[in-house]
Amino acid sequence: MIVRSIAKYLAILWICCGAAYAEVAVTIGYLEKVQPQPPVLSNLDPIPENEGLAGAEVGLKDNATTGRFLKQTYALEPRIVEEDGDFLSAARELLAVTSFIIVKAPADELLALADLPEAEAAVLFNVGSPDTDLRDASCRANVLHTLPSRAMLADALAQFGVRRKWTDWVVLAGPNAGDQAFADALDASARKFGVRILERKVWDVDADMRRNAFQELPLFTQDFSEHHLLVVADETDDFGRYVPFNAWEPRPVAGTEGLVPAAWDRTVEQWGAAQLQNRFEESAGRPMRPVDYAAWAAMRTIGEAVTRTNQAEAGPIRDYILSEDFELAGFKGRPQTFRTWNGQMRQPIPLTHPRAVVAQAPFEGFLHQRTELDTLGIDAAESACTAF
Repeated sequence: MIVRSIAKYLAILWICCGAAYAEVAVTIGYLEKVQPQPPVLSNLDPIPENEGLAGAEVGLKDNATTGRFLKQTYALEPRIVEEDGDFLSAARELLAVTSFIIVKAPADELLALADLPEAEAAVLFNVGSPDTDLRDASCRANVLHTLPSRAMLADALAQFGVRRKWTDWVVLAGPNAGDQAFADALDASARKFGVRILERKVWDVDADMRRNAFQELPLFTQDFSEHHLLVVADETDDFGRYVPFNAWEPRPVAGTEGLVPAAWDRTVEQWGAAQLQNRFEESAGRPMRPVDYAAWAAMRTIGEAVTRTNQAEAGPIRDYILSEDFELAGFKGRPQTFRTWNGQMRQPIPLTHPRAVVAQAPFEGFLHQRTELDTLGIDAAESACTAF
């Protein structure tokens, strides 16, 4: 119903004002570097091969729905670079075709791409790396971020803890770099919002938790101080699934397991989100994941900017995206915009468990002079980004 109403409105707009629109053709690149996945204890939830690309494809269809009424056409140029492939060569090929590229790659690869002379005037959308430093000291003026940073996710969880008065935490983190980075983000959020992290332990047990979780986890967690919340940092999805109901103390679990802050989850249904979920599942044959959502949001950001400006040049599009006039309807209850100091998309963060949305950050009572969305992640006053 909503899609039909929008289509009807756009048809009327085209009939009335079509002469004011020049034909615009936009090609958007999608560039991914395949990452080796470390061995994990369970393969119940494998990462889909088309994670990210599937979101861009749905966003492309949404752009086309609007574009056909306004003489705007969109094309997608995907490049998937294998583990041993030449990422920068593929990037240069895409930059010869388009100045808009959606990038799913590790932080170091993304920075190498952003620093190419050919990419200086491009607009790159980071949909694959949550590294907070990419939005801080290592920011680049040609990189925008539609994936939330680890700082935003940790801040969402800290706000939840404060609202529920669950402010004494213990943290159980994996040994991998991403696990430790998320644990560091939790430390920073705890200081920011007044949460106390009583202890932080690294999970270094070399055992088959599918058989031994009932014995191993109580022993590993029995010396934790009295706490309200056990927070898990396990981005590789290795041991975290075995923590709920196996810890020494009967406490709620959150972080990468239990109550999870994320850009998107299949349980998000309000604000028209069910419609996006259905479109995505019909297209991809599976639920939408956070990286899919980030890629969809990047594609729709480009489409919205092209629609509003009736241009396809990178400079004017970037200027409009970072202006006060830009808004994206992202199906999370609030208009989503971009921070002018580091290129991060402001967005609410759902906190979910596998069967429902529990809450959505930011929470009432966390005030900000611009928007409560800026209580999540790096604010302008604390930013070390100087590129914008």
